[in-house]
Amino acid sequence: MVEPYNSLLTTHTTLEHSDCSFMLDNEAIYEIAKTNLNIKSPTYTNLNRMIAQVVSSITASLRFDGALNVDLTEFQTNLVPYPRIHFPLVTYAPIISAERAYHEQLSVSEITNACFEPGSQMVKCDPRNGKYMACCLLFRGDVVPKDINSAIAVIKTKRAIQFVDWCPTGFKVGINYQPPTVVPNGDIAKLQRAVCMLSNTTAIQEAWARLDHKFDLMYAKRAFVHWYVGEGMEEGEFSEAREDMAALEKDYEEVGADSFDPVDEEEY
Repeated sequence: MVEPYNSLLTTHTTLEHSDCSFMLDNEAIYEIAKTNLNIKSPTYTNLNRMIAQVVSSITASLRFDGALNVDLTEFQTNLVPYPRIHFPLVTYAPIISAERAYHEQLSVSEITNACFEPGSQMVKCDPRNGKYMACCLLFRGDVVPKDINSAIAVIKTKRAIQFVDWCPTGFKVGINYQPPTVVPNGDIAKLQRAVCMLSNTTAIQEAWARLDHKFDLMYAKRAFVHWYVGEGMEEGEFSEAREDMAALEKDYEEVGADSFDPVDEEEY
């Protein structure tokens, strides 16, 4: 019930102190479990196993060799254009059941394309409504650079995704030879290759707006606030956190705006 409060208060407190934060949304992960794994009533165990695949992919370069290993500090360097805009969208593909894996051998191109589909995202938002600032693709298993280059070339040619005009349209790529490892007899199929994409996109502001709205509905009635005050917090901290989140939404709007205005250009 108090998730909106906890999320906003935590984000406000850590915003100035964290360099890069990966957002995960229970609702989005529930949808993946239901749609991709055919689990009618997903449990936290099902959700945590999917999250574990993401964490494993992000940290794989620390543990295994690869052709293009990506160090953790590189995420901040490549994905964060401004200090406050440090919430990359996490996407993972493929997440399929063992039954589907028997008759589906997904190519590098297919899993790369899947990363740009809302159905593979760990946060509910539509990337088609926003602009990308940076993309980092972390491949695992049976993958070669030639196939990745071809897949990225197709994505760029299709113009299916939109980048901000003030940033070069580069894709940071990591390749790790260790294939994904899954829990034996679990719900996720063991596959030869997978990809985790971390992308900084302005579409993530949809998630913030949704969270802020839930916060507003509860805080307007001061629901549950007494529990926090009873633990030593002040009511003013809620207002302060909400103002900070409103500023964060505004920050995302500004970075998504084009860097030049055609109207101004005509005046010269």
